[in-house]
Amino acid sequence: MNAFLQNFLDWNLMAQSLPALLGTGLVNTLVLSLFSTALGIAAGMVLALMAVSHVRWLMLPAHAFVDVFRGLPAALLILLIGQGLAPVGLAVFGPNPYPLAIVALGLIASAYIAEIFRSGIQSVGRGQLLACQALGMSYWSGMRHVVVPQGVRRILPALANQFISIVKDSSLVYFLGLLTSQRDLFTIGQNTSVNLANLSPLVAAGLVYLLVTIPLTHAIDHLDRRTNRFANPRAGAADGRARRPLMGHLMRRRALPPTAAEIAEQRH
Repeated sequence: MNAFLQNFLDWNLMAQSLPALLGTGLVNTLVLSLFSTALGIAAGMVLALMAVSHVRWLMLPAHAFVDVFRGLPAALLILLIGQGLAPVGLAVFGPNPYPLAIVALGLIASAYIAEIFRSGIQSVGRGQLLACQALGMSYWSGMRHVVVPQGVRRILPALANQFISIVKDSSLVYFLGLLTSQRDLFTIGQNTSVNLANLSPLVAAGLVYLLVTIPLTHAIDHLDRRTNRFANPRAGAADGRARRPLMGHLMRRRALPPTAAEIAEQRH
């Protein structure tokens, strides 16, 4: 038992590794995750709009991209993108694999985010788009002003959950051989554990991951409950909570993206 505790829970070694984990590893992990999420959201929205467009030459490439990037392991894709695009990255970014790591994580995330966006868009009643077209709006205009805003609001908890997955997947970029100043939490924990022949620094890295992911998980649960309550005001009364005044409910409804009927009413 003492050997187990000394190998996994040596508090002195964990304390010694914390400055590097927090000062370098956590910062790089968050930078990788945030920029990869931004890239994944941008690419995922484009892929989702292509997938629901019903235009064959747009729909088929989008489905093929999503199927391939969701079907292959993330570690394999990071290696293929990081090493396959190395000549391009060398010409654009110089001898710095950090941007390629962001591109790899962003493309992987875009396949999953595209499916999240697609489900959100398709959850909006088709009558909304038909009403937009009846008002003289084009297909893309109706999607941009009415359908997409309503769909995005419904998938915010799923997007936040995807960000947690990206935070964890960022540990795979160590395959690309990042510079010392670019190491993420996992890389610092692993290297320190190998140098000291003790797993306590790696356990410390896991604890830092938990400090990020657990609060985010509870925030997502709160956001999900809040979203469901606003979508169905009666849910608040079902769990024993008092309903808010009618005026507050009407103000919340006005804060939501406009429906096609509301746009028509405003035009008249």
